Amino acid sequence: MAATRMMASAGNTITTTLFSKTPLKGNPQSLSICYKTNQKLVQKRRLFTCNAIYNPQIQTKEEGQPETLDYRVFFHDNSGKKISPWHDIPLHLGDGVFNFIVEIPKESSAKMEVATDEVYTPIKQDTKKGKLRYYPYNINWNYGLLPQTWEDPSLANAEVEGCFGDNDPVDVVEIGDNRAKIGQVLKVKPLGALAMIDEGELDWKIIAISLDDPRAFLVNDVDDVEKHFPGTLTAIRDWFRDYKIPDGKPANKFGLGNKAANKDYALKVINETNESWAKLVKRSVHAGELSLV
Repeated sequence: MAATRMMASAGNTITTTLFSKTPLKGNPQSLSICYKTNQKLVQKRRLFTCNAIYNPQIQTKEEGQPETLDYRVFFHDNSGKKISPWHDIPLHLGDGVFNFIVEIPKESSAKMEVATDEVYTPIKQDTKKGKLRYYPYNINWNYGLLPQTWEDPSLANAEVEGCFGDNDPVDVVEIGDNRAKIGQVLKVKPLGALAMIDEGELDWKIIAISLDDPRAFLVNDVDDVEKHFPGTLTAIRDWFRDYKIPDGKPANKFGLGNKAANKDYALKVINETNESWAKLVKRSVHAGELSLV
């Protein structure tokens, strides 16, 4: 096993320690760049934090009350400094294992997400017209993002109807039995990928399972999901296809034949979006929007 995780929970603080036994890919100085607090990016005014941390001890701390506009879940390193879950937590753990950051625990409906336009990109509840957003029904899987990934809105995907990226990190649907917590960092292995098309934008959904799940050893590709979690792939596709309909919006569509692509394809998506994220950081530095400190 390439990585192990220890978790201790006390009150509103979750501590996660991640250990990688294999070198991580890439140069940390080129993949994550320090910034001055108020410097902003062109792409939707996204904010970056300091260089990626390895073998991190991470704490999450809540500010404000849940289900309020002020509620935030911030991430801190072992020295107590705030870090970005999107930019500072490494993606790769080696041997096809990745860090996954939980935004929405399974069997909940509050639409939580990393605030990509705020300093340190904390998790908050999404809003629309000043009101908190909820899904019309509970999501049945742990849902969140892969750090250090980015779906480039200037890049057309020829394999998915020429759709452009949705300008966000890559989403993960984790199918394990355990209900995670907001801000929890799980080590997962990808099993497949759904190419969701949301109002013309490509919004990948990586199907994955936590290595802590008792059935994780049984599933290593998309066909194993159907065998050991029968009906799950269809349920995930239908959930994301239909969740906007109660609000009067059309159903979402899916590329790649309306089916989940296999593990190799999912890994390709992850690697490509990781490269897009690194290029975004470099472009921002070259444009003078970020500076090395």
